[in-house]
Amino acid sequence: MTEYTSFDVAHLGNVELLTPTFEKSLWFFRDLLAMRVVAEEGDSVYLRTWDEYQLYTIKLTASDDAGVGRTTFRTTSQEALERRVAAIDEMGLGEGWVDGEVGTGPTYMFRDPDGHEMGIYYETERYVATDDKPALKNQASAFPGRGVNARRLDHINYLAKDVVANGEFVAKALRGRESERIALDAGGFAAWWFHFNNKSYDIVYSDDWLKHGNRLHHVAFAPDTREDILKAADIFLENGIHIESGPHKHAINQTFFLYVWEPGGNRIEFANAGARLLLDPDSPVVEWTQEERKKGQAWGMKTIETFHTHGTPVVKE
Repeated sequence: MTEYTSFDVAHLGNVELLTPTFEKSLWFFRDLLAMRVVAEEGDSVYLRTWDEYQLYTIKLTASDDAGVGRTTFRTTSQEALERRVAAIDEMGLGEGWVDGEVGTGPTYMFRDPDGHEMGIYYETERYVATDDKPALKNQASAFPGRGVNARRLDHINYLAKDVVANGEFVAKALRGRESERIALDAGGFAAWWFHFNNKSYDIVYSDDWLKHGNRLHHVAFAPDTREDILKAADIFLENGIHIESGPHKHAINQTFFLYVWEPGGNRIEFANAGARLLLDPDSPVVEWTQEERKKGQAWGMKTIETFHTHGTPVVKE
């Protein structure tokens, strides 16, 4: 039986993506994914998916290298925020309070054991639609009806030098619950999936074969249907975007997926996983062996080599 029945972390808040090709990356997210620019500050632009209830979903920042900057998480209450800050401090990874960005309140900064920059907050401002007012009052803004129509941020997958250390951090500091994992024959895990709500996963750690540290594997966005992902593949084909893998179906967590590299080099996934929800508060952890994973994805497609080696920033020789 679980020792708690509710979550202190409500969901993944927003993600900062770094890009060496700022204008091309902005075109990718704004024009191909139909995300809306809501603010600009310095070398950064803030964009939102069409059904994001907060003011922004990603912060796109010009940088010498691709990669991930600050990732934030929203808590379920002010009391939950205080509990998580205390737990982070106890593990010695806290860095202190800062002002939130574009509609988010006081944010406590910290890093995971691998060095990824993170923040946690509770106070947030809701998006108020103007010229994008929806016909239905129970969605944040009007359906764009163009491009990929990315509806929401789904999850983030980090590359890590030590999957176990980072997974244990998420479990203790953020109280994430594990859903699935890949056990290595020699001990430890090749990858570990955690969730903060009834979705099957919100944050993943995958083994960084290059052992560089502080790298991104991918950020995932969710459109409505599998058909949207199939159409996305055609959109990317027509616009010269590198399609790395898919469309196909994962064996782990059963996500229907498509992986591409946005112009800056960051891997972006389009994922449709709404059919699998973890409603059981005592849901057992699903563990996969290395031998089982050799079978590939759900319908037999083998995992491609770059899935294990490509990450951002790209490791230079």
